[in-house]
Amino acid sequence: MRRRFVTLDVFTDRRFAGNPLGAVLEPEGLDTDAMQAITREFGHPETIFVFAPTDPKHRARIRIFTPGREIPFAGHPTVGAAVLLARLDGVSQRRPLVIEEGVGPVVCTAALTGPDRGRGEFVVPQLPAIMLGAPDNAAIARALGLDAGEVGFDAFGPERWSAGNPFTFVPLQRLDSVRRCRVDPAHFENTFATPERPGMAFMFCRETVEAGHHFHARMFAPGMGVPEDPATGSAAAAFAGLLAAHAGLSDGEHRFTIEQGYEMGRPSLIGVALTMAGGKLASAAIGGEAVVVTEGTIEA
Repeated sequence: MRRRFVTLDVFTDRRFAGNPLGAVLEPEGLDTDAMQAITREFGHPETIFVFAPTDPKHRARIRIFTPGREIPFAGHPTVGAAVLLARLDGVSQRRPLVIEEGVGPVVCTAALTGPDRGRGEFVVPQLPAIMLGAPDNAAIARALGLDAGEVGFDAFGPERWSAGNPFTFVPLQRLDSVRRCRVDPAHFENTFATPERPGMAFMFCRETVEAGHHFHARMFAPGMGVPEDPATGSAAAAFAGLLAAHAGLSDGEHRFTIEQGYEMGRPSLIGVALTMAGGKLASAAIGGEAVVVTEGTIEA
């Protein structure tokens, strides 16, 4: 059966940058194994399958796959889905929509900025929570090919947070340290894996490639079939918890821009908006641009 598909580059306003996403628009009748096989065929960090919603008040239901497995939630698929649905609906003005995912309903907004591009944003459906068991500096250094003295800066130390997907956050003192990170297969999974997931490590520093950005980052998840990710929205969602805990933020709204994917030649910009109330994180949202790259049909 021929099924329509679209691919987009997400967290960028230009093609062949950002994080690529596959989207299959007519997935009815496909089982999980077939969707996993299609995802591997596309070879993108994630592919989504867009179904009719279970609740008629919502816009769509999506299932999200990496080349290695299905996951309940991810950021760049959510942003990409919101922009794609706005394009399918011909919506040029910013409008709300709800997308059903494995974590539950995700409240989004989207608007077209051109015939094949737009901007999407979603409210983080689960506030970030800190997890026990973060590795120590020495173990992190072995897993990433660094010196232990390069790990940590200001009030930031290694911590594990989740807003639907668990990440180990690794603060590094310099941009050069982030650039030199490499996965050591002998140590990576033992250092970063959780009981629920293979290891996902998000390295960040305050030094940036481009002026006006707040953090530079990389993300490795080889056990998920993603050796390196150009832009990781679900990590940015969890990162909001880290910022709320350690960045000394006052009550009110704060906005940050994370640059990622530069080492891969796929520069990406992830917007993080968070609201503090009573010294605690009250809400967070992740947003960015997306642009259509290809569309056609796949036989499956």
